[in-house]
Amino acid sequence: MFLKFGFVLLLTCTTLFGVFPTKATELNTYIVHLSSPEDHPRNIEEWYNSFLLKVASRSNVIPEMVYPYHQVITGFAAKMSADQAKVMESLSGVLSVSPESVYQLHTTRSSYFLGLRRNSGLWKDSNYGKGTIIGVIDSGITPGHPSFKDDGVPPPPSTWKGKCEVAGCNNKLIGMRSFVKGQTPIDDAGHGTHTSSTAAGNWVDNASVFQLGNGTACGMAPLAHIAMYKTCDISGCFGSDVLAGMDAAIKDGVNVLSISLGSFSMPFYKDILAIAAFTATQKGISVSCSAGNAGPYNATLSNEATWILTVGASTIDRRFRTTVRLGNNKLFHGESLYQPKNYSRKLRPLVYGEGCGKESLDHIDVKGKVVLCDVDGRTGNIAKGMEVKKAGGAAMIVANDIVTGESIAAEVHVILASYIGYKEGVEIKKYLNSTSSPTATILCRGTVVGLKSDPEMASFSSRGPNRASPGILKPDITGPGVDILAAWNVKVDKLTQTNATFFVIRGTSMSCPHLAGIMALLKSAHPEWSPAAIKSAIMTTASQVNRNGSAIVDERDLPANVFAIGSGHVNPPKANEPGLVFDIQPDDYIPYLCGLGYTPNQIETIVKKKVSCSKTITEAELNYPSFVVSLKPGESKTYSRTVTNVGLAETGYSVRDSSIPPGVSIEVAIRDRQDVMSFTAVQEKGTYEVIFTRDIKDTKKGPYGQGHMTWVSETGKYTVRTPFVFKFE
Repeated sequence: MFLKFGFVLLLTCTTLFGVFPTKATELNTYIVHLSSPEDHPRNIEEWYNSFLLKVASRSNVIPEMVYPYHQVITGFAAKMSADQAKVMESLSGVLSVSPESVYQLHTTRSSYFLGLRRNSGLWKDSNYGKGTIIGVIDSGITPGHPSFKDDGVPPPPSTWKGKCEVAGCNNKLIGMRSFVKGQTPIDDAGHGTHTSSTAAGNWVDNASVFQLGNGTACGMAPLAHIAMYKTCDISGCFGSDVLAGMDAAIKDGVNVLSISLGSFSMPFYKDILAIAAFTATQKGISVSCSAGNAGPYNATLSNEATWILTVGASTIDRRFRTTVRLGNNKLFHGESLYQPKNYSRKLRPLVYGEGCGKESLDHIDVKGKVVLCDVDGRTGNIAKGMEVKKAGGAAMIVANDIVTGESIAAEVHVILASYIGYKEGVEIKKYLNSTSSPTATILCRGTVVGLKSDPEMASFSSRGPNRASPGILKPDITGPGVDILAAWNVKVDKLTQTNATFFVIRGTSMSCPHLAGIMALLKSAHPEWSPAAIKSAIMTTASQVNRNGSAIVDERDLPANVFAIGSGHVNPPKANEPGLVFDIQPDDYIPYLCGLGYTPNQIETIVKKKVSCSKTITEAELNYPSFVVSLKPGESKTYSRTVTNVGLAETGYSVRDSSIPPGVSIEVAIRDRQDVMSFTAVQEKGTYEVIFTRDIKDTKKGPYGQGHMTWVSETGKYTVRTPFVFKFE
């Protein structure tokens, strides 16, 4: 087993807005956003004040500068009248002027991005996860970190049987155990500290990295308990240690398991993580696992077991932006965590260093220049920067290859850098070849939030189809996993003067604990729900569009397919009210495992009891919240699903939205040939059939197609979406 140190994090400040009407002559604070100038002013505060002078010249009231911003935005806060604000907004170079809002720093950017708000919705309904225990299988934890303080956290429930092997436990961090020989549960890698705080870290004000992403950090379930089971170190994770850690977690009484590690695809009876996760499911424990970081290639998933929530990774609406400005004044946005304040914005000579590998720049004059380096799969981006710095370069542009495309992230460089997408790299190379004296500079933009194109799928997120069980769609869901800011075990910059140390990393290792925390919230809000019901609620309410309402895209800027996003991007508020759930009891998996061709002995390895394969079902017959259907021309197949009403007692559902590829048709049949699936009580079950038919004349050559159908309640309050995958034989 290998620990997947996929690096990313999420955090940022968020605000609650309260805007009040004002008199035209009353001075109030406004936020002024300016267009970034092509040439950076020598004195930015003088430049900001020049806008105020223009406004003052048209009024008897003198506006007053409140805060000149240097990193968070290009702009300033100023006191002015409503009339002056209107004049300000009309000035050339002003993007917007808005009244100062009443806000609180109250969560990481990812929880805000996911729709979690204090004193409302899922956080309120779940009491922020109080009483729920998340077991984290990882590299250890950092007791004493403010993310693990127990302010507001009650003592653990009486069912808790765990223990702490070292000092530092409290009502938040209720268990610390190590299963790595000769090591304590203390985290030496940072990974476990990061994932634990992402799942259930308490609120920490003024969290940032290199003064970027400043805000109040917290996990998805900020008042849930955390138990750490150290099964990994920087060298990896041994299967025996992982199994021992999961065994202890189940015994100790955790409610949710967060497992950000994995291996290659294998039959479930050989996969110790899948086996242990099945035991957890039998005990009513929900299991969230990372999908792997081997994308964007197909069939690269880890943790494919049907009873596991397999989580892909996508972006949030924040960037740590550095912008490349060329001599022709074209701008290209990239990212970096290292943004020095004293870097001159003057244009410098631009040279091409190709891969910028070890000693590859020895015969190129890069001193004082901006060096363009290609992502090549041989030398890491940070190592490229070391080579550029060693050779005397002033700054570095890292351009993605065609495979990674537009999927970028912030990294801790040793030199000012901008990590840009493939298309941007192509444009810069065109410019390089168009002039004998190419120049460039890099502009530090700081933290940019509120981007409407997110979420976007991360290129590294492993893709389906599911090799271990091809008839089950995986991954199940995607969640935040890029540029995630969370707790870290050591200081990463000299600016941090407290023990509130944070870091930004990326990977499905980061998206997994997001979903684990959301599972804890749902478990707290709905203690009667089974692991399958919680999983169903997450999947059937997922979103397939970004904040602009357009389809979520992948690293190619094309709509992401179901093998990338699964059911879609998690939507916690909607998951709290799914209306209907597709429930599966542990024994329901037995005929499914028989249908995979496993022998009774192999199945016994998984379910831990004697079984008979007298009953066998295909994968598509399992009561899963998705369909994978193989169809030959002219073939028709019928599959049933049973849903449980967890919404309003008396309600009805009809199919109001569906999408299928050309050459395929579907028909939905409800009992008694009704058009509406009706319920009269909570927990009542309803069954329907879906008939999939492929036209006999359909001769498409592509192996797969996709679609979906959505049940909508009579009131419109609940939507229950199930994706389709068609395999054309």
